Amino acid sequence: MEALWNWGLPTITFVVVAALWQFVAVSNPYVLPTWGAIGQSLLNDPGMYWANLLVTCQEIAIGAGAGILFGFLLAVAMAELPSIEKAVMPLIVVVMVTPVVAIAPALVVAFGFGMTPKYIVTGLVVFFPMLVNSLAGLRDVDQKALDVMKTLHASRWEIFRDLRFPGCMPFVFAGLRIAMPLAVVGAAVAEFVAAGQQAGLGSLVTIAAAQANLPVTWASIALLCLLGVLLVSILALIRKRVLWWSDQDVIGR
Repeated sequence: MEALWNWGLPTITFVVVAALWQFVAVSNPYVLPTWGAIGQSLLNDPGMYWANLLVTCQEIAIGAGAGILFGFLLAVAMAELPSIEKAVMPLIVVVMVTPVVAIAPALVVAFGFGMTPKYIVTGLVVFFPMLVNSLAGLRDVDQKALDVMKTLHASRWEIFRDLRFPGCMPFVFAGLRIAMPLAVVGAAVAEFVAAGQQAGLGSLVTIAAAQANLPVTWASIALLCLLGVLLVSILALIRKRVLWWSDQDVIGR
């Protein structure tokens, strides 16, 4: 009964929203396309959508992957050497509060019209939440266990390997849960604002919107949504396997 309740309410919500969408689309065809028009657009040219989806996935894999990795490694360095945090964190905050749409044109000038600016923009979007959550996890150490390891003359590497790293994993996955949807957003924004190769679902949205082609515009947006849901779902499955001992998500304490 509980499972039916948990699945039933979201299903009802989606059905109601879909019905309202269809009603508005039929009444105002120049505002929203019908679900049938969106589906027909996907069926008419699946190759176009697939090719652009792969480009967006490439940007997420390379750009967001690098941003996540660098954020975690910098968090490790900050946790081990507080002087690094004092030196670097103010600069990171300045970069993070700068609108990414303002940075993108400068990146195009610096790195050209290829994929590199899009990788950087995507990486910047996911970098900060990964850094903050990882740093919080690395510092959230059981003090009694740390004292025992120091009493046993454990090295810094042994403390990191056996205590800090396993203990920070709930925080890392909390950061990833924020970073994964942001990676999709970052890739789309990068395609919007970084001039150059016109490829990817974000670029497809921009081109179709400029042509007032609503079915293609919303079909591309739907694929971006599905991609985000897929990434979050995969992350949830991985988290369940890796953190089988953790019953609760940890965002910060």
